[in-house]
Amino acid sequence: MTVEEKNDELSFEELLKESTGETGWLEPGQRMEVQIVDIGSEWVFLGLSGKSEGLLDKKELLDENGELPFKIGDTVTAYFLSSRHGEVLFTTQITTGEAGRNYLGHAWDNKIPVEGLVETEIKGGFQIKIAGDTRAFCPYSQMGLRRVEDSSEYVGNRMPFIITEYGEDGRNIILSNRAILEAELRAKKEQLKEKLSEGMKVKGTVASIEEFGAFIDIGGIQGLLPISEIGWARIEDVHDVLSVGQELELVILNLDWERDRVALSLKATLPNPWDQVEEKYPAGSSHVGVVARLTKFGAFVTLEGGVDGLIHISKLGGGKRINHPGEVLEQGQTLEVTVETVDREKRRLSLALERDDKKENESGMADDYREYLQNAPTSMGTLGDLLKDKLVLSVKKKKVKK
Repeated sequence: MTVEEKNDELSFEELLKESTGETGWLEPGQRMEVQIVDIGSEWVFLGLSGKSEGLLDKKELLDENGELPFKIGDTVTAYFLSSRHGEVLFTTQITTGEAGRNYLGHAWDNKIPVEGLVETEIKGGFQIKIAGDTRAFCPYSQMGLRRVEDSSEYVGNRMPFIITEYGEDGRNIILSNRAILEAELRAKKEQLKEKLSEGMKVKGTVASIEEFGAFIDIGGIQGLLPISEIGWARIEDVHDVLSVGQELELVILNLDWERDRVALSLKATLPNPWDQVEEKYPAGSSHVGVVARLTKFGAFVTLEGGVDGLIHISKLGGGKRINHPGEVLEQGQTLEVTVETVDREKRRLSLALERDDKKENESGMADDYREYLQNAPTSMGTLGDLLKDKLVLSVKKKKVKK
């Protein structure tokens, strides 16, 4: 070692004492948060401590338009490269070599996230390129919080990872993106615990749609909006009323932080149609409805979204006994009905078929008329009988006189 090299190392050691407050060396690849103290034509100067400064190639910070999106006083993340002739060099782009290996080893030891490029999908997971040209592996189970239908959507993306295994001097590296997301989620939950409460209104965005409802992002965590809480009307397919990315205002029904469950309701923000049911559907009024579903005890008829009434099976046969409403009605059929009773508290409407009432009256009148026609004599027959009887009586009288 030359005297000049020794002096360079000693001066750097002194620099470290000033910047870290302790004796030791910065390892090549070690990550630091440093402040920009000056900007030159080729170099960005980083403040370490006191009068000490580090150098960062200005080209590394330029954006796609060749502009520098930083100013004096901004903080950047940089990695120590080396100390040469009193110059402390930093970089934002770790590559191969000793700096790359040291950077990854330091990240592994201290659980520091590393950025990686998802190169390709391979058996069991993905091949990730980190620290320049270093290849690593991320299993399917460690990519994202939930398994996606099309895993190829990750390919080509730059994402943060935690090194979970570091073996063979960096030749066998296992990564996890999920660990990053779970840590972020835990931090967000701790913040939201102080802000959220049951019954309060929140704004959210539809993150995904399932058969049983939709997952809603409410500030970094996801809550479940069950299909039964989307609206007052019965919903068969969530896709008919919601879409991914749609913004909603919802009410928090339940918060269960221990089980990571947040239950939400869109229905609670909408007017309850049963509040006005007595005014809109009084007993004796007639309405048009649609058969919503058939059960063994009757047919449910929808009068409006969220308001169903029941026609009991005993009122569906037109006076005849039937075994199932399906014998006379079909789901989706339009009917004219009459409201018999209203119970707003229990949310019950008792209905009857208006057309059956008319048919029954018409049928009764027709039956009476038929019976009358069957029993009544014809008008000509009655007159003939009278004349005949009169003629017979006259002949009898003449015979008696003789």
